[in-house]
Amino acid sequence: MSKGTHTFEGRLSAVADEVEQRLEVILSRDTQEIAGEFAWPERLRAAMRHAVLGGGKRLRPFLVVETARLLGRDGLGPLLAGCALELVHCYSLVHDDLPAMDDDDLRRGRPTVHKAFDEATAILAGDALLTLAFEVMADGAIDARAQTRLDLTLALARAAGTAGMVGGQMHDLDAETLSARGLPPLGEAEIRRLQAMKTGALLAFAVDAGAMLGRTDAQTRRRLATYGQALGATFQIADDILDVEATAHELGKATGKDAARGKATLVAALGLERAKAERDRLAAVAVEALSGFGSEAEVMRDAARFMAKRRA
Repeated sequence: MSKGTHTFEGRLSAVADEVEQRLEVILSRDTQEIAGEFAWPERLRAAMRHAVLGGGKRLRPFLVVETARLLGRDGLGPLLAGCALELVHCYSLVHDDLPAMDDDDLRRGRPTVHKAFDEATAILAGDALLTLAFEVMADGAIDARAQTRLDLTLALARAAGTAGMVGGQMHDLDAETLSARGLPPLGEAEIRRLQAMKTGALLAFAVDAGAMLGRTDAQTRRRLATYGQALGATFQIADDILDVEATAHELGKATGKDAARGKATLVAALGLERAKAERDRLAAVAVEALSGFGSEAEVMRDAARFMAKRRA
């Protein structure tokens, strides 16, 4: 490990560079190389590349790689699993940005895919990224054991699907219409469930994927699950707070939209100061979950602190 990569910032940057390079390879290849049949439509490839490359902290792949590394597993397998997860995350952003959803014009300081291309292409690009993610996750290079790849694929499908991210997005859309229907807003417990599904599920999966690749025991996996769940909740509350406090320049996208659209957030339910206190409490829970791992887990402890204090 080179100098500077012992710190959280150094590790995050190093993993992001590795992920970017691997995603570039994945999105440059041609189906003909695999199946000997049809080439990728170039406009679709361009939209997929626009959605994925050239930005983002790569937090989710970082968590896969760092959790596996904590358990003694490194190399191509965790990196590829992280890339598969990042493809799912990027697909979700493409679809979230559509006019029928959050209707955003900017993502990471650049035009969203439907603005850079068109809505139909954006929908197909998201579909293609989601499908590609599972192709990558099934690759034998991730792990020699077929059962491990099956477990990873099943867990990712659940985290991304109706009981995870997509289901959480549905709850989020429903919550926006409550006021218009004369119904009371979601309560705190309902908001926590929504956020655990919409945002927390993929972040928790990232940690669990690293645990699966590290072939850890059930007790250690449970402790890491506590970390991953607390980390996901911390991230979403911090995101809600940033929507109130940060600038569009800092975030690379429009801010102040949650309140305007009546979104269900813990900032709305608790107020800004109590939401900040809850964010910090959850970050502390994540840090405490790693108390038995020693100094090797300090980078992951710093990740929890970063989630709470990030400004972008």
